[in-house]
Amino acid sequence: MATVSPCLQKIINWSSIIGAAGTLVFCIWAYFAGILESKETLSAFIQQAGVWGPPLFIFLQILQTVVPVIPGALTSVAGVFIYGHIVGTIYNYVGIVIGCAIIFYLARTYGPAFVQSVVSKRTYDKYIGWLDKGNRFDRFFIFMMIWPISPADFLCMLAALTKMSFKRYITIILICKPFTLVIYTYGLTYIIDFFWQLLSK
Repeated sequence: MATVSPCLQKIINWSSIIGAAGTLVFCIWAYFAGILESKETLSAFIQQAGVWGPPLFIFLQILQTVVPVIPGALTSVAGVFIYGHIVGTIYNYVGIVIGCAIIFYLARTYGPAFVQSVVSKRTYDKYIGWLDKGNRFDRFFIFMMIWPISPADFLCMLAALTKMSFKRYITIILICKPFTLVIYTYGLTYIIDFFWQLLSK
């Protein structure tokens, strides 16, 4: 099993910080530029990318799944607002599934060192005990992939530290992620729609 180099760990840590700061700066700029006035203005802004919009958005979803550069909730909701409920959910699904496959490979290749470099010690210590649960971990993993507020990306890495095969892992992801996306994304879009209506009055 390979080890995570100090350089790679620094890149992961700094990318998270830069991503969070960049997201905040963009949101502030977009607010004052009028891009966040409504779903229509946000969609019109992103649609300027033309045919490159969908692949760039899917790549963004892959990136936020592998490295927490941008909050997943923000990109998932943005996908629905920009491309509509059906197409946006499909783009979210494709990007997240590819991202989940990548983080499983990275965690299996680099082991606990990689996982600890991405998540906080508190989160790692909270769930690491499930590695000793054997088949119970599989059932736990399925439930948590459906549960919309679970630390899904971390649990995908944790699954790679078990004896779970990639075939079983990706099958669980393919089946469970649509439920999570629908519940999670539609719930958040409803809440954001509600506040948008309040602000527009």
